[in-house]
Amino acid sequence: MNYLKTTLVIFALTIVSSCTSTKSSKEGTENSLSKAEIAATASKMTDAGYQKAIVVVSQIEGDCPVTLKLEDTTTFLDPINLNDKDAQFSIDGTKVWVTYNGLRMMNRCEKANPISIVDIQKRAE
Repeated sequence: MNYLKTTLVIFALTIVSSCTSTKSSKEGTENSLSKAEIAATASKMTDAGYQKAIVVVSQIEGDCPVTLKLEDTTTFLDPINLNDKDAQFSIDGTKVWVTYNGLRMMNRCEKANPISIVDIQKRAE
């Protein structure tokens, strides 16, 4: 009787472990491919002069309504030519690629430097 129970337990564990390991290896392969594609895109965009930024939306009075925070720095940018048609770039937390020109004008808010956006694209990561 114990032999039968032991055999059934081993059989059940074998089935469960084989299903789990197959699923894990497939997920790992898919994630590796997308990470590689993201890295290739990042390299291409950086080489083209783009910088990584995150959209920051503020409701504070006297603050810029929409700024871009450059990743890996504490620098905030105030895009003066971000139009209503660019509503997708006015959502808080949106990750973007941006190229811009600095402007020699007074700041519209304390924390951000005014810029003119040359090009802005949503990031896939």
